Amino acid sequence: MESLNINRHISGQFNSELESVRSQVMLMGGLIEQQLSDALMAMADNDIELAQQIIIKDKDVNQFESNVDQECSRIIAKRQPAATDLRLILTIMKTVTELERVGDGIAGIARMVIENHGKAGPSLIGLENMGQIVLKMLHSTLDAFTRLDLKAAIMVHNEDKKVNRQYESILRELMTFMMEDPRSIPYILKVLAAARSIERIGDRCQNICEQIVYLVEGVDVRHATEEEINSFLAE
Repeated sequence: MESLNINRHISGQFNSELESVRSQVMLMGGLIEQQLSDALMAMADNDIELAQQIIIKDKDVNQFESNVDQECSRIIAKRQPAATDLRLILTIMKTVTELERVGDGIAGIARMVIENHGKAGPSLIGLENMGQIVLKMLHSTLDAFTRLDLKAAIMVHNEDKKVNRQYESILRELMTFMMEDPRSIPYILKVLAAARSIERIGDRCQNICEQIVYLVEGVDVRHATEEEINSFLAE
């Protein structure tokens, strides 16, 4: 925070408001990280009770998003922030939107566990492995957000290539299984939806990392190439 000079021209009360809303984002992130960890455990253990709890807790994720959005809107109306302060608030608002969508994806994984419970199908080990990669990405993304660490954010951004490769491999495997055993199609369609949810969580992590770059550097990199984003590491 200090390196961005966020506290230089604002009142102590304003700074307290900004820190409070950042803390809410970190709490939301911690809940979502636990939700994803639980979803992967439910999938590995075929635990429908844990899956049901994940779906119930998604309401808490949604409430976090609403609370943070309301507080950010109040700060904008009351304080009329500019420059870095405004970038921080905009980054927070976009980050909680991404995190809420991560929560939706996690709930989708939990629903797959419930709907496929007791049904025969292929091994989900590849899906579980991809999920662990994404879980590490999410943890690193939240850590980069907490520390406003530009280098860490860019490194996480680059990790999404591994997720995409794993996702493509899973798709090929599942499509082959469906062709060999058409009876498995209903089961596998739900697995494919869960795989897509996990892959999209990696994309959400990328989006948050792009917001960190925007906050630290003041440059919108949402449509930048990987080479352009990595160029910040050389500065």
